[in-house]
Amino acid sequence: ELVESGGGLVQAGGSLRLSCVASGFNLDIYDVGWLRQAPGKEREGVSCIGHSDGRTYYRDSVKGRFTISRDNDKNTVYLQMNSLKPEDTGVYYCAAPAFKDLDNMNYADPKSYDMWGQGTQVIVSS
Repeated sequence: ELVESGGGLVQAGGSLRLSCVASGFNLDIYDVGWLRQAPGKEREGVSCIGHSDGRTYYRDSVKGRFTISRDNDKNTVYLQMNSLKPEDTGVYYCAAPAFKDLDNMNYADPKSYDMWGQGTQVIVSS
Protein backbone atom coordinates (compact mmCIF):
# COMPACT_ATOMS: atom_id res chain seq x y z
CA GLU A 1 0.00 0.00 0.00
CA LEU A 2 1.14 3.53 -0.81
CA VAL A 3 -0.05 6.36 1.42
CA GLU A 4 0.41 10.03 0.58
CA SER A 5 0.29 12.92 3.01
CA GLY A 6 1.30 16.54 3.24
CA GLY A 7 -1.24 18.18 1.01
CA GLY A 8 -3.19 21.24 2.01
CA LEU A 9 -4.17 24.79 1.21
CA VAL A 10 -1.35 27.23 0.57
CA GLN A 11 -1.01 30.67 -0.93
CA ALA A 12 0.80 31.19 -4.20
CA GLY A 13 4.52 31.32 -3.58
CA GLY A 14 4.28 28.97 -0.62
CA SER A 15 5.69 25.50 -0.09
CA LEU A 16 4.49 22.03 0.75
CA ARG A 17 6.26 18.73 1.20
CA LEU A 18 4.40 15.62 0.17
CA SER A 19 5.30 12.22 1.54
CA CYS A 20 4.61 8.78 0.13
CA VAL A 21 5.07 5.90 2.53
CA ALA A 22 4.93 2.29 1.47
CA SER A 23 3.63 -0.38 3.78
CA GLY A 24 3.81 -4.08 3.20
CA PHE A 25 6.66 -3.97 0.72
CA ASN A 26 10.07 -2.41 0.18
CA LEU A 27 9.73 0.74 -1.85
CA ASP A 28 13.47 0.93 -2.49
CA ILE A 29 13.30 -1.61 -5.30
CA TYR A 30 10.85 0.51 -7.30
CA ASP A 31 11.03 3.66 -9.31
CA VAL A 32 8.45 6.00 -7.84
CA GLY A 33 6.52 8.74 -9.55
CA TRP A 34 4.38 11.65 -8.44
CA LEU A 35 1.43 12.44 -10.66
CA ARG A 36 -1.37 14.95 -10.29
CA GLN A 37 -4.85 15.51 -11.52
CA ALA A 38 -6.44 18.91 -11.68
CA PRO A 39 -10.24 19.28 -11.77
CA GLY A 40 -11.53 18.48 -15.23
CA LYS A 41 -8.12 17.49 -16.52
CA GLU A 42 -6.31 14.27 -17.16
CA ARG A 43 -3.82 12.86 -14.71
CA GLU A 44 -0.26 13.89 -15.57
CA GLY A 45 3.20 12.94 -14.46
CA VAL A 46 5.03 15.48 -12.34
CA SER A 47 8.25 13.78 -11.33
CA CYS A 48 9.89 10.41 -10.91
CA ILE A 49 12.91 9.01 -9.09
CA GLY A 50 14.86 5.91 -9.96
CA HIS A 51 15.39 3.16 -7.44
CA SER A 52 18.96 2.16 -8.27
CA ASP A 53 20.72 5.36 -9.29
CA GLY A 54 18.35 7.98 -7.92
CA ARG A 55 18.00 9.68 -11.30
CA THR A 56 15.18 12.18 -11.38
CA TYR A 57 12.77 13.52 -13.96
CA TYR A 58 10.51 16.55 -13.84
CA ARG A 59 7.90 17.97 -16.10
CA ASP A 60 9.00 21.32 -17.51
CA SER A 61 6.46 23.37 -15.57
CA VAL A 62 7.86 22.29 -12.18
CA LYS A 63 11.58 22.24 -12.93
CA GLY A 64 13.48 24.42 -10.50
CA ARG A 65 10.54 24.50 -8.07
CA PHE A 66 9.91 20.85 -7.15
CA THR A 67 12.40 18.33 -5.81
CA ILE A 68 11.80 14.62 -5.54
CA SER A 69 13.83 12.54 -3.10
CA ARG A 70 13.69 9.25 -1.30
CA ASP A 71 14.68 7.89 2.09
CA ASN A 72 14.93 4.15 1.76
CA ASP A 73 15.43 3.68 5.49
CA LYS A 74 11.98 5.20 5.99
CA ASN A 75 10.48 3.50 2.93
CA THR A 76 9.39 6.96 1.83
CA VAL A 77 9.53 9.20 -1.23
CA TYR A 78 9.08 12.95 -0.91
CA LEU A 79 8.08 15.77 -3.20
CA GLN A 80 9.22 19.18 -2.00
CA MET A 81 7.18 21.84 -3.75
CA ASN A 82 8.33 25.44 -3.58
CA SER A 83 7.09 28.62 -5.26
CA LEU A 84 3.72 27.03 -5.73
CA LYS A 85 1.37 28.43 -8.34
CA PRO A 86 -2.42 28.16 -8.67
CA GLU A 87 -1.90 25.89 -11.66
CA ASP A 88 -0.23 23.36 -9.33
CA THR A 89 -3.61 22.73 -7.72
CA GLY A 90 -4.82 19.15 -7.91
CA VAL A 91 -4.80 15.76 -6.29
CA TYR A 92 -1.28 14.42 -6.06
CA TYR A 93 -0.66 10.70 -6.26
CA CYS A 94 2.43 8.63 -5.76
CA ALA A 95 2.69 5.52 -7.85
CA ALA A 96 5.10 2.76 -8.73
CA PRO A 97 5.37 0.42 -11.71
CA ALA A 98 5.26 -3.24 -10.78
CA PHE A 99 7.15 -4.66 -13.73
CA LYS A 100 8.86 -1.73 -15.42
CA ASP A 101 11.50 0.81 -14.62
CA LEU A 102 12.69 4.13 -16.00
CA ASP A 103 14.66 2.38 -18.74
CA ASN A 104 11.48 1.08 -20.37
CA MET A 105 8.65 3.32 -19.33
CA ASN A 106 7.39 6.86 -19.79
CA TYR A 107 7.35 8.30 -16.27
CA ALA A 108 4.81 10.92 -17.28
CA ASP A 109 2.25 8.42 -18.52
CA PRO A 110 -0.16 7.22 -15.81
CA LYS A 111 -0.46 3.92 -17.69
CA SER A 112 3.13 3.15 -16.74
CA TYR A 113 2.16 2.64 -13.10
CA ASP A 114 0.47 -0.27 -11.38
CA MET A 115 0.49 0.62 -7.69
CA TRP A 116 -1.20 3.84 -6.56
CA GLY A 117 -1.84 5.74 -3.38
CA GLN A 118 -5.16 7.33 -2.59
CA GLY A 119 -3.94 10.85 -3.31
CA THR A 120 -3.51 14.03 -1.33
CA GLN A 121 -5.18 17.32 -2.22
CA VAL A 122 -3.10 20.40 -2.94
CA ILE A 123 -4.84 23.75 -3.34
CA VAL A 124 -2.86 26.83 -4.21
CA SER A 125 -4.74 30.09 -3.84
CA SER A 126 -3.86 33.20 -5.79
